[in-house]
Amino acid sequence: MDGIGTRVALVTGAAQGIGAAVCEALAGAGARVAAADMRIGRPGGPAGTVPYSVPYAVPYLVPYAVPYSMDVRDPRAVEETVERVERDLGPIDILVNVAGVLLPGRAEETEDERWRQTFAVNTDGVFHTSRAVARRMAPRRRGVIITVGSNAAAVPRIGMAAYAASKAAAAMFTKCLGLELATYGIRCNVVSPGSTDTSMLRALWEGREPDEAHSATLHGDPAAFRVGIPLGRVAEPGDIADAVLFLASERARHITMHDLFVDGGATLRA
Repeated sequence: MDGIGTRVALVTGAAQGIGAAVCEALAGAGARVAAADMRIGRPGGPAGTVPYSVPYAVPYLVPYAVPYSMDVRDPRAVEETVERVERDLGPIDILVNVAGVLLPGRAEETEDERWRQTFAVNTDGVFHTSRAVARRMAPRRRGVIITVGSNAAAVPRIGMAAYAASKAAAAMFTKCLGLELATYGIRCNVVSPGSTDTSMLRALWEGREPDEAHSATLHGDPAAFRVGIPLGRVAEPGDIADAVLFLASERARHITMHDLFVDGGATLRA
């Protein structure tokens, strides 16, 4: 992919699902990938002490990505990890914010702690990581920041108020950041997936027959005021990763503050 080459990429939420697919796509395009996630240990000692070309025997981790244990909720941990990545691999050229949680529940029944935890990961995490990386990108006058949001940020969803609100906040933050960093030549964009075959989606299907849940996802659920997916398929993590790869590349060099929906038309582009 044009412009990826041997650039250094930091991916949060890298241990599974979309994050792991993004790591694989970037590594496949030649990037040196720092895979950050709370689930990731540090085989062979502190992250970076094992040669980059050695595959790691870490569950969910894409081979040839260097693992970093990081909690995006903790600004100090984020700063320390970003500093360590730049020391180990070089200046970060690409940041992809993928880390996220979905704690479903009706708004009036949502407990304070569930609301706080949702925003701590989905919104504060994007802020902490983007801030730490942007501070370093700006003097270098180059870089790309991509936030993986959700089409739920654009369309109200029953039982997903906290998630949708947190993703909407993260998307607007990323666009504002893009406006502020444009003068440095740094591009900031959002990729908004719809229903994607990940553990997060399957958790939403719990308590229902798999075929019934899959059909409702594809064809809609009138009781929940939710339309289906016009393209008639649930996305795979690789579909989202391909969109991220495009926006990270030089083929998207004139695109910033954009929100790219990868949802098979599910939001009817509302």
